[in-house]
Amino acid sequence: ITGSGFTMNGLALPVILTPGQSYTLTLSFSPTSNGSASGTASFGSLNWKKQLNVGLSGSGTSAGQLTVSPGTESFGNVNVGTSASLSGTITASGQSVTISSANSSNGQFVLNGLALPVTLSAGSSANFTVIFTPQSTGSITGTISFANNSPSTPVLEALTGSGVMVQHTVNLGWNASTSVVTGYNVYRGTVSGGPYSKINPSLDSSTAYADSSVSGGTTYYYVTTAVDSQGTESAYSNQVQAVIP
Repeated sequence: ITGSGFTMNGLALPVILTPGQSYTLTLSFSPTSNGSASGTASFGSLNWKKQLNVGLSGSGTSAGQLTVSPGTESFGNVNVGTSASLSGTITASGQSVTISSANSSNGQFVLNGLALPVTLSAGSSANFTVIFTPQSTGSITGTISFANNSPSTPVLEALTGSGVMVQHTVNLGWNASTSVVTGYNVYRGTVSGGPYSKINPSLDSSTAYADSSVSGGTTYYYVTTAVDSQGTESAYSNQVQAVIP
């Protein structure tokens, strides 16, 4: 047998064939480069003076390749329990590529918008979305792997993001006292009508206060008092309610 990439299997020599008898063998073609190839399989014997030549031909083509863009998705800071999404593109080149499945290494990253399995013809692309929903604070990493029939299977996209806690602030404001005062105190409780605890470390000379020491899922009740130059404190103001998400 001649010709690059052509091989013969299943022929154990010597072999004797009686009249009318046949023998099955296998010819294989494994191209090592792109383009057309040709060869010849030649058969002969001592008592068969004419050689039998079988022409062989084939064409080598590049295997399909799959690439994902971007190779790394960075979500930055995302509040715990909320979601953020980023888009990506997966592209076939050389030959068509079939994407059979996709897998996320971390359940906080979810692939969306790509119906699988799907076959992409050479030069075509498909868009997808990755949704990041952090369940805890801190840096979180993962990968999306695309299983396919190209030599580079699987194709990976690296994912990074950080879960952060939501910081709520209650902004309070009130009308100034009609008397001459030095400042105001701010009180907070978790039960309507009190008891209350003072939350300002020193007298507030303005008529506004920002309380950033609140916890999510809690309801707070606020009142203020006015304090004069003698340190005499007024009764509580009317109460206001703040519900923290």
